[in-house]
Amino acid sequence: MRFLPVLLATTVLAQTPPGRAQFEAHCSVCHGRRGNGGELGPAIAERLRHYSDAELAALIHEGLPNSGMPANNLSAGDTQSLIEYLRTLRDSEGAIARSVKVTLADGRALEGRVMNQSSTDMQLLDTGGRLHLLRASGKVYRQVSSDTDWPTYNGQFGGNRYTALDQINKSNLSRLAPRWIFTLMNTARLQVTPIVVEGVMYVTSANECYALDAGSGREIWHYQRRRTKDLVGNAAGGINRGAAVLGGRLFMATDNAHLIALNRFTGRLLWETEMADWHLNYNATSAPLTVGNLVISGTAGGDEGARGFVAAFDQSTGREVWRFWTVPKRGEPGSETWQGDDIDHPSAATWLTGTYDPQLDTIYWPTGNPGPDLNGDERGGDNLYSSSIVALDAKSGKMKWYFQYTPHNVWDWDAEQPPVLVDTTWNGRPRKLLLHANRNGFFYVLDRTDGKLLLAKPFVHKLTWARGVDEKGRPLLNPNQEPTEEGNRICPSLEGATNWFSTSFNPATHLYYVQTLEKCDLFTKSKAPWKAGSGYFGGSFEQAPGDTAQKVLRAIRIDDGSIAWELPQVGPGNSWGGTLATSTGLVFFCEDSGAFMAADAATGKPLWQFQANQLWKASPMTYRFDGKQYLAVASGSSILSFALMD
Repeated sequence: MRFLPVLLATTVLAQTPPGRAQFEAHCSVCHGRRGNGGELGPAIAERLRHYSDAELAALIHEGLPNSGMPANNLSAGDTQSLIEYLRTLRDSEGAIARSVKVTLADGRALEGRVMNQSSTDMQLLDTGGRLHLLRASGKVYRQVSSDTDWPTYNGQFGGNRYTALDQINKSNLSRLAPRWIFTLMNTARLQVTPIVVEGVMYVTSANECYALDAGSGREIWHYQRRRTKDLVGNAAGGINRGAAVLGGRLFMATDNAHLIALNRFTGRLLWETEMADWHLNYNATSAPLTVGNLVISGTAGGDEGARGFVAAFDQSTGREVWRFWTVPKRGEPGSETWQGDDIDHPSAATWLTGTYDPQLDTIYWPTGNPGPDLNGDERGGDNLYSSSIVALDAKSGKMKWYFQYTPHNVWDWDAEQPPVLVDTTWNGRPRKLLLHANRNGFFYVLDRTDGKLLLAKPFVHKLTWARGVDEKGRPLLNPNQEPTEEGNRICPSLEGATNWFSTSFNPATHLYYVQTLEKCDLFTKSKAPWKAGSGYFGGSFEQAPGDTAQKVLRAIRIDDGSIAWELPQVGPGNSWGGTLATSTGLVFFCEDSGAFMAADAATGKPLWQFQANQLWKASPMTYRFDGKQYLAVASGSSILSFALMD
């Protein structure tokens, strides 16, 4: 029998407030006596503060039929009493404490509050506010943590999903298997990349964050706030791609374009800042980026005409430090590249996490396409700085240089694909490079010190809109390849030759790995007046008649842009999963049939697969916990974590 420490509890006596009778009659059987959850319903104490009294009254009377919560026909007086009682419920930070003292295997003692506990493990918050992950070992506990973290969206500032972890290799791939699964309730297909810091994994969906034991997937805490009613844009569909951590704080964007900081050990809200007014069609989906004492974020809303920006905030207070607008206002330098009325609602959103070079102290952020997406009649010119990469000074936010991939973009091909920073030998000399497989079908290599174009080559076969890129970086357009009112066949498709899912570069093979799409669409344009709360697309699209879509994993030689190998996939061509390269000569990727796969990084030969039967919307990552390497990926509404079987 395993030893379990005695838990000491204190009892708090309080005067019974009004509304308790209504709560016990209508709510407690599902949500528990103090709103901390039960067999039939979730904990509600924390989320109640995000509702106004009027919204709570509507929720009580209407219920949530799709979630099993019935309507309650209470009188106005009883409803008000119930709401007053609900306001007295406390979140987990104010709940009754369970204090324990435990002995560790090395003889040390720990004292604190138990977050969660089973017969084999314990999560303990010590008296100094630090979280400890413990494993039972006889009558004592062993403290565990991650040996190698994955602390940012891409694992490292430079955006390259490449790992030096070498426990998983070609010789033992047959032993790779799922070790744990964690499901996020009430979520659709997750697009999040988990991050891992000191043994704790953080995963997000819209307005929710879970802290998990990275070795077991066991929940530590859960932060949730209600989603914003009447929101438009991608965040309204529940998309959130992740969080950022530095020190004791966790940062994430909410669906309505607020930036929040949580205590990463408890999930308690520390501060909240509005980045933009969601009533102007802003929303937010991306993971922030921490740089020095700043946390940096962009917003979504490009398909709704929201003017893009990148903004930096003080990590301690949430105070805004600087803001860079991706499109100038009328009369400002660069505005001459917008000829017409659409400069007032220009889009060029910034919804994918940027990358950072500490040596150059420079942030590289991709920008979205101009709006309306498919109609450029009222925005003649190049439309700076849409569809570009902008290099910003990290301390001031001032632009150092830019490179525009698709001037006067009328195909919705934003530049929101990962900008990967690598220091390597390129054509015989050391260079600081920025690698970018663009949605428009061309692979670019830039010198990231000054933005100089070094290489631009097609990486898909279905490419009709341009015949090449000149030495200055401007595409050489083919005639009759813009959207028309009748519909025009153009390649690549609106989804692009690739998209936002992650890419990777292996310095040993000198190859860049990217999931590509061979597909063409019919592009149709129409008039699109801007309106708050509405889309601003300026047209429509559909797969071209007779065209067959196919996903192909490609390995690109970065010196000349040629394809070293390619791995065609069998499936509908609608998956959105990325790649992870390893120092052991593997590339892991999310395959179009729904499998999580590994291929030989030098040859592309398939070596291993696990059929998850999911439409992928996320990219894999890796970390080492308690001496064991794990691979994790969001699959459907769950996080799957793999490791070698003993």
